[in-house]
Amino acid sequence: MFRKFLPRDFNFFDFFDKEVECVMQASKIFNEIIKKGEVNIEEREKMRYIEHEGDKIAYGVIDHLNKTFITPFDREDIHSLAKKLDDVNDMLNTIVSRLKIYKIKKTNTYLLKFGELIEQSVSALECGIKKLRSMKNFDIILKSCLDMNRLESEADKLRDAALEELFEREKDPIEVIKWKEIYQDAETVLDICKATAHVIESILVKNF
Repeated sequence: MFRKFLPRDFNFFDFFDKEVECVMQASKIFNEIIKKGEVNIEEREKMRYIEHEGDKIAYGVIDHLNKTFITPFDREDIHSLAKKLDDVNDMLNTIVSRLKIYKIKKTNTYLLKFGELIEQSVSALECGIKKLRSMKNFDIILKSCLDMNRLESEADKLRDAALEELFEREKDPIEVIKWKEIYQDAETVLDICKATAHVIESILVKNF
């Protein structure tokens, strides 16, 4: 299955495109889940599958990086980019796992807003990654990085507001623990997208 999923001729850009497509799929499923407020078995398995495919692609990039003499840009940046994309996928998978384990069967405006911010940030990430093939796309790539930075700032404020209301209104300490972790993990997704934007910015600086 994995062999069919990847391009036959190794190309770092093709692999990054495939990896960010996994992230897009994970973000879409995550938003579908939180909009209805509950994780079913099929959705859980889809997320696990996407996370595993993302892992394989990331490992493929790193493996070929060790075997390739000529690379399209700095080797350290290639490694960092593959790792960061995988981290976004892993964190989305972690949140869905927590929702299932904690038996969360409701949603709220804060979680829905986190879903919107994640979807927007991942969309900006996809744009930045897929435009990396040419430095002629410098302005578009840079804008995508700026968008990810802006969205991470919004997520910080949203997390603080969500936690403040949680601590004020929720009396059940177990529920506080559950939702605190979910909110913090959701904000972490935006943190990782921002860190990925920094890697992309580094590539721009070194190659423009």
